Amino acid sequence: MKPGPHRLAVSGIGNAMLDIITEDVDEVYDRLGLVKASMSLIEEEQLESFFNAMGPTIQVSGGSVANSIAGVAALGGTCGYIGKVANDEFGERFRSDLASIGVELDLAVAKPGEGATGRCHVFITSDAQRTMATYLGASNKLNPDDIKEDLIARSEITYVEGYLFDLPPAMESIRKVVNFAHDHDSMVALSLSDMFCVSRHRRHFLDLVTSDVDVLLANETEILALFQFEHLEQAFAALDELGVLAVVTRGPLGADVATVSGVVSVPAMDVEHVVDQNGAGDMFASGFLYGLALGADPVEAAELGSLCAGEVITHFGARPQNDLEELGIEAGLL
Repeated sequence: MKPGPHRLAVSGIGNAMLDIITEDVDEVYDRLGLVKASMSLIEEEQLESFFNAMGPTIQVSGGSVANSIAGVAALGGTCGYIGKVANDEFGERFRSDLASIGVELDLAVAKPGEGATGRCHVFITSDAQRTMATYLGASNKLNPDDIKEDLIARSEITYVEGYLFDLPPAMESIRKVVNFAHDHDSMVALSLSDMFCVSRHRRHFLDLVTSDVDVLLANETEILALFQFEHLEQAFAALDELGVLAVVTRGPLGADVATVSGVVSVPAMDVEHVVDQNGAGDMFASGFLYGLALGADPVEAAELGSLCAGEVITHFGARPQNDLEELGIEAGLL
């Protein structure tokens, strides 16, 4: 059942990044000193040289949670997004792109000295690997004064990006978001985002998962890093003790959902040819969270997530090109 009037299925808070994507047939990433299939942070003074090296690009609002929120919109869901951009052309592009697909926005604008709009330069090689050079900029200067209550108060689920933990003011912002969510009976969902992010902030993540998170999304390496276990069975046992609904994505092996009756494996969608893995996890989160917001059980929600992930890896870019809502209806998941 869709949320009622003025309600939002999912609102997300994350690093507001403009994705700048290129098909890298000449291994430009290597000449720029990047390590294949990894993410490297770059500084503001490097932006122009990286951009100029890319050739033809696709530019779209990005950041992990923004991608997921765009996926919710593509599924026909009402949704909102909270983040921070600068007053520049890239920030305006980010804003207009999300607004054009129906996302309600609460974007703070960076003050002087807080950097330019964040952007992620994505180099897609012929083997479907993505190599990223990321400038966080204004996106990672989100502070508690930037957080307003409205979108969270109207949301069935509030989705928090783990990458936000990389600056103390953003960590304080997350606490404010969680408090607003609890005040308004909005479920709190957390993405662990990245294994190295988990390693940097493991104690903070564990505290949040133990006391405040209702839904946890992670891949296999992230969940093992969080609990410092070697086997998934151990991680799921720990999650069971905490009483947290969790889904662990495993690439072509699909996803494992921790339910009250045990762990259920949901297969990955069968795809003839993988073109670009960029955005697969983000789109899985779109389907999973939207399914939960509609009242689906976690396994059905994971099936919708698998469908969304399967669509996005068949083409370049982290956004769906086919009608996700129609695909979901045809599959009996919406």
